[in-house]
Amino acid sequence: MDITQVLIAAQSPDANLRTVAEGNLTQFQEQNFPNFLLSLSIELSNDEKPPESRRLAGIILKNSLDAKDSAKKELLTQQWVSVDPSIKLKIKELLLVTLGSSVHDARHTSSQVIAKVASIEIARREWQDLVAKLLGNMTSAGAPAPLKQATLEALGYVCEEISPQDLEQDQVNAVLTAVVQGMNQTELSPEVRLAAVKALYNALDFAESNFANEMERNYIMKVVCDTAVSKEVEIRQAAFECLVAIASTYYSHLEPFMETIFYLTANAVKGDEEPVALQAVEFWSAICDEEIALQDEYEGSEDGNSAIHFRFIEKALPLLVPLLLETLLKQEEDQDQDDNAWNISMSGGTCLGLISRTVGDAVVPLVMPFVETNITKPDWHCREAATFAFGSILEGPSVGKLAPLVQAGLDFLLNTMNDANSQVKDTTAWTLGRVFELLHSPAGINSIINGSNLPRIMSVLLESTKDAPNVAEKVCGAIYFLAQGYEDAESTSSVLTPYLSNTIAALLSAADRAETTHFRLRASAYEALNEIVRVSNIPETSGIIAQLLQEIMRRLNLTFDLHILSSGDKEKQSDLQALLCGVLQVIIQKLSSTDAKSIISQTTDQLMVLFLRVFACHNSTVHEEAMLAIGALAYATGPDFVKYMPNFFTYLEAGLQNYEEYQVCSISVGVVGDICRALEDKSLPFCDRIMTVLLKDLSSSMLNRSVKPLIFSCFGDIALAIGENFEKYLPYAVPMLQGAAGLLGTLDLSDDDMVDYGNQLRRGIFEAYSGILQGIKGPKAQLMIPYATHLLQFTEAVSKDRSRDDSVTKAAVAVLGDLADTLGQSSKDLFKTHLFHVEFLRECQAQELDDEVRETAQWAQGMINQAVVS
Repeated sequence: MDITQVLIAAQSPDANLRTVAEGNLTQFQEQNFPNFLLSLSIELSNDEKPPESRRLAGIILKNSLDAKDSAKKELLTQQWVSVDPSIKLKIKELLLVTLGSSVHDARHTSSQVIAKVASIEIARREWQDLVAKLLGNMTSAGAPAPLKQATLEALGYVCEEISPQDLEQDQVNAVLTAVVQGMNQTELSPEVRLAAVKALYNALDFAESNFANEMERNYIMKVVCDTAVSKEVEIRQAAFECLVAIASTYYSHLEPFMETIFYLTANAVKGDEEPVALQAVEFWSAICDEEIALQDEYEGSEDGNSAIHFRFIEKALPLLVPLLLETLLKQEEDQDQDDNAWNISMSGGTCLGLISRTVGDAVVPLVMPFVETNITKPDWHCREAATFAFGSILEGPSVGKLAPLVQAGLDFLLNTMNDANSQVKDTTAWTLGRVFELLHSPAGINSIINGSNLPRIMSVLLESTKDAPNVAEKVCGAIYFLAQGYEDAESTSSVLTPYLSNTIAALLSAADRAETTHFRLRASAYEALNEIVRVSNIPETSGIIAQLLQEIMRRLNLTFDLHILSSGDKEKQSDLQALLCGVLQVIIQKLSSTDAKSIISQTTDQLMVLFLRVFACHNSTVHEEAMLAIGALAYATGPDFVKYMPNFFTYLEAGLQNYEEYQVCSISVGVVGDICRALEDKSLPFCDRIMTVLLKDLSSSMLNRSVKPLIFSCFGDIALAIGENFEKYLPYAVPMLQGAAGLLGTLDLSDDDMVDYGNQLRRGIFEAYSGILQGIKGPKAQLMIPYATHLLQFTEAVSKDRSRDDSVTKAAVAVLGDLADTLGQSSKDLFKTHLFHVEFLRECQAQELDDEVRETAQWAQGMINQAVVS
């Protein structure tokens, strides 16, 4: 096969030629993978070959070593590992040779492929001479600039792909030396210097011990700061990107350099090209992130003034805030129309918001004069900047500091919703949303909204839902937060009742006019509608909500008549159905929790027909929102829901088997719980198939781990529903629980995500046991005796584990009570043998713990006392 001709044909405009060529390449890859890779490497390395064949050879080579999908990536890794070592050696030598090619694309691709090979081999302690060979290119006398540039690029990509522990410290030192030398002004080629700065960015994670050494740290920081004033824009930008990464990674080492960095960032923000200025602002945002994290970590602890918290933001505040306020005046025309817009004014406002969260009240007197000076100026840039500044500082300062300012300025903001400029209105609507989200608390002493201003607020918001789509979207957000403020205050939510009909009409109208390009307005309108329903006072509003139910059902029915001509049309239909099913779920939940339940029972048949039609539209994907709505409907309908099970069960089973879209799988597991609670023992005919699928899910390595704790909880729901009939599942379910309990000992507790997962798993296991114990209580209770010792040992281990959270503690305590309650006097000896419960329950009844934990512990103690005394 002439690989060159095949690679060129694979890019031909002629579809027939292209298909044949692609088939030839696939056949070559499948029949002789090692020689396929070698042929591509030869093609890529040969400067005599056409650029287009070399480019495609490099892309295929890279894609043969790496993939985004983890299962595919593992397969490709194993394929490479099994290639004959002599062929691998040839391929790697060819890749290193290609770094010296005269063609830029070939060098660039080769550096990427080298990194992909390194990501497989270096962790396996192979290709140990790679770093030395790359460094040899940098130090050899007279090395041409293109070779040095490609080598630095390769070093950077290698550092991006591998872990810091994969390199020895002397290798790290050598890499950093080469990179820093490449950044030096004595290096005449700007391409080499740029590649060096980018390589440093990727190598920073490796430099921990170098930053711990004062002399090395000073040298690295001096070179980075010098590079930040290079004459080339791209190099300055890359240097500031390094400073941002250093702020996040080495905050504790920054103090000696902050004066220099302030000077550099201030100059960049005031007068440099926007890509550089953006990174300069980003540096201060990164410092804020670090200081907010430190404050959260040490909040309430003795060492609140931790030695590593330098309060850089507080110290720079008087100079930093005016610098950022000036950036707010550099808006771009129509930036409010572009969802992906990002510029210096937006970056400055974001940073100001982070500063506000970092220093709290101290930011207010520095910002308010700017707001007051600019808010009434004729130039819209000034008005928009003033509003943006005010909206940005609403999170962080105390309510006591902000409430008087908001109360004084609220009427002004409402008036500004009639401003002649769309961007001013857009920012004002966003600011109103922030006011309602962060400061609106009907029960609080600094209440922002009261009986006298609510009519005006509602009038302005409802009128503004008719504004330009981007403005209307933020107005819907403001309505959402306004309603949310009444969520915890059931009695006061009736203040919204007089506005309910008009609000629903305005939101439905906004959703309708959301043109195809403004899906976000439609989503925002329906989310606000959901919140309005959640806080509505049903005794006063059941008639209005019943009408809304009919309207949303009508809208969902219309989605089945949409003309689907493309995958884009299909996606729009799916998104709209998701939003409408979401509204129906909220309405069902709201009505079923009140005396208005009969409204649901009258429409259950129609609702199920609609939901089943939604499923039928999605051949492969079970629709998450429809599944959640059915869960709510099952709960509302109770045992009568059984009549829908034969038609629904196929879709439920498909959802439980959907490993790829694990969110669908986890929602389906939750719906099984809803159905079991609703149907109770009427769910028995479906349990064999449900348990078979759930046990298969637990055994699958393909299923995302987050679903497994939910499946364990679901075992408990099933056992509660079918009682002693759960007996036949015990030999399969309990070993799964015991296996998961054993797995907990192997989790890495230094990883916060793993600690969270461990807690979810523990809670799931305990909830399963509690459900099984309660379900099997009675004549067959003795079936649990063989499993009781292991359960107590597991509970004892959890009781000694300080990484457990309150929900796990409560579930562990509940299981002790359930064990005593179900086994009665049969548990007497067990509790006398495993005495850990005495101390554990005493600790759980202590004053400082959560009320629910305390009450559960008192109940469990009573159950154990009864069992032991009987």
